[in-house]
Amino acid sequence: MLEIIVPGTFHNLLLKDFLRRHAGISLSLWRKIKHTGTVSLNGLPVTLPVNVQSGDVVRLTWQQESTLLPVAMPLSIIYEDNYLLVINKPPGLLVHPTTQEHTLSLANGVLAYYQQQNIACSFHPVHRLDRNTSGLILIAKFPHIQHILSSSNLKSIQRIYWALASGNMKQQQGIIDAPIGRSKDSIIQRTIDPEGQAAITAYKVLHSFSRGCLLELQLFTGRTHQIRVHLSSMGHPLWGDDLYGGSTALIQRHALHSYRMTFKHPVTEQLLDLTAPLPEDMYNLMQFLDQPVE
Repeated sequence: MLEIIVPGTFHNLLLKDFLRRHAGISLSLWRKIKHTGTVSLNGLPVTLPVNVQSGDVVRLTWQQESTLLPVAMPLSIIYEDNYLLVINKPPGLLVHPTTQEHTLSLANGVLAYYQQQNIACSFHPVHRLDRNTSGLILIAKFPHIQHILSSSNLKSIQRIYWALASGNMKQQQGIIDAPIGRSKDSIIQRTIDPEGQAAITAYKVLHSFSRGCLLELQLFTGRTHQIRVHLSSMGHPLWGDDLYGGSTALIQRHALHSYRMTFKHPVTEQLLDLTAPLPEDMYNLMQFLDQPVE
């Protein structure tokens, strides 16, 4: 069920127009709601068409289909409301299932959670994290909420990452502005390519160790493997990132964590500022990196 309170700036507007123009409900979804769902206004069923006033409570229901299999798993939920779910994803967990692993993904776990809580929603991630990247991931409960957030300018959702890189940066902070393209030798790997897509990453050194550094990074573009490629190009690959030259001697996955997320709620317009603590493997790695080099 989706509940929407009509803001005070609206008066005597056709419900269909309000939902399409101001609530992000697409025409195809509106048709689906009319034919397979229900519409109520202030707790009472309505006959369409109908106008809405400021303060009205609109409730919509419709069938959300999913071919994914619900699989119960522990979920670290950082934030949840009627529209959004923010989870602290552990390293090693896929966001979406694959043909090889069709039940061991975050999507399967979220659907099982919805089922347990009797929530009639499906899985709509606003962004993705690599399998071995840990931390915050934003999930919309409804497709139109996903559309609103995904179509927003990248700067409207500020995502801060923490990473453990090899060596120490010459500058304590800076901007990496280097276009990224596909590697000619791999379908997975990316590389710095003058003909590639624009890619901009800001970094700041939070702490320097004897064998590496803790970095805070912000993406201004959203290219595949952007942080990993940019740091590798500077000669400071992530610890554990063997795809881009990092050592796996102390950690078995790239040491990258989605630490903080700040954005305006697409419905309430409340500013949300969420964080997820470093996972144990990265915390342990910091202890090793702080030891003197023999």
